[in-house]
Amino acid sequence: MLSAAAAEGLSGLLEWSEPIIFDRLYAAYRAQIGETGDSWKMARLHCRVWRAMISGDMVAFEALRRDLIEALALRHLALDNLADADAQIMVELLEVVMTRYQRSMRTARGYHLALIELAGRLAPTQSAA
Repeated sequence: MLSAAAAEGLSGLLEWSEPIIFDRLYAAYRAQIGETGDSWKMARLHCRVWRAMISGDMVAFEALRRDLIEALALRHLALDNLADADAQIMVELLEVVMTRYQRSMRTARGYHLALIELAGRLAPTQSAA
């Protein structure tokens, strides 16, 4: 069961995090695949995985995650690439929270709890993959 602060943090992340997540993913896939339409498609799919995870729709998250893993295999990308991109996103989101909400302890706490929750949601899928 999520605390009210974590739920509030997740709600906030749904509002503002998608452009940050997409930019990080697009850069990661461009580095792996190059400047192709596939880079954009992979980043978009991976971003949808994150949106489902943040929203707590774990059925959609698992389905999209499977689609992403299949798409990675088709492009001969390793699952490590997926984990590295996810880790970079977590770091960037934490940096945004630390910078933007440093004067609001209550809001920052909610975001920190939300990021901890997201890390937990990522971990089982990464180990299963």
